[in-house]
Amino acid sequence: MDRTSSARETALAAMFPDGVAARANLVALGHSHSWISRRCRESGPWRRPIPGVILLTNATPTRRQLLKVALTHAGSDAMLTGVQAARLYGVRRLPPERRAHTLIPHRSKVATWGFAVVERTIHLPEPVEIEGLPVAPLARALIDAARRMDELKTVREMIHDAVHRGLCTPEELRDELAQASTIGSALPRIVVNALQDGVDSAVEQWLESVLERSGLPSPARNAELRTSDGHVVGVADAWWSQVGVAVQVRHDEVALEPEKVSETPALAAPGLIVVRVSPARLRDEPLVVIQELRTAHRRARQRPPPDVSCTPAAPAA
Repeated sequence: MDRTSSARETALAAMFPDGVAARANLVALGHSHSWISRRCRESGPWRRPIPGVILLTNATPTRRQLLKVALTHAGSDAMLTGVQAARLYGVRRLPPERRAHTLIPHRSKVATWGFAVVERTIHLPEPVEIEGLPVAPLARALIDAARRMDELKTVREMIHDAVHRGLCTPEELRDELAQASTIGSALPRIVVNALQDGVDSAVEQWLESVLERSGLPSPARNAELRTSDGHVVGVADAWWSQVGVAVQVRHDEVALEPEKVSETPALAAPGLIVVRVSPARLRDEPLVVIQELRTAHRRARQRPPPDVSCTPAAPAA
């Protein structure tokens, strides 16, 4: 490489630190179309992943470079949305996705090309900058991602993860659904509409699964516990009256408005054995929780049952 070429490379690296440039920008800097094309040949040092976008390396592009390629293709007003945007916010329960979904103004004429998915919208939000990239607000990104999914389980896992960890609120999701296209909106509407049923029906499903898999007798559910003198101990999510064992789920850990919910007080009474679990452990460590329940039952059978009873409650199905 001669000095002139070396100087060019150094200057371009400084101008485009991610190694991605619009062809038009390179031409505006004084580089001819023919020179750019030669460098993009099979044996050249550059690549052209999308017409009009140049990757200033012939190495395998990084995920960030692919996102920059998609944004450069979409134009200066574009922003990332969908799964790739949700990943930048820290949402963990996401399906694998190679495509980069971008939003652009409705007046733009840019079209989808390969992995770079372009969506024109009249409701273009104000972008948030994450790691130097323009990104749609998380609620918008989640709804955009969900509208392109075809499995309810996948949509539910993604949205539950974002809401339960406080990355966005159900209100923000409902606002986005209100103005979103009806195309593909059926699954996210099911999930978002269910978020306010208690803390979330998912927690009940996780607990139900643990109870069914434990091999223990069916407990009473949502049982109000009292001592013989009428003192209210509290509400057990599951209660085995024969042995005096209760399960208490830390619902405050997944409250949709945590600032309005105080910490769940622990159930306590002489002789009462309580297994306290978080929703996250029910979801991620069900076998560990099952072992704790079985251990609690073994301990309980070695002592007289406590002086605790409950109001009538139906056993779990």
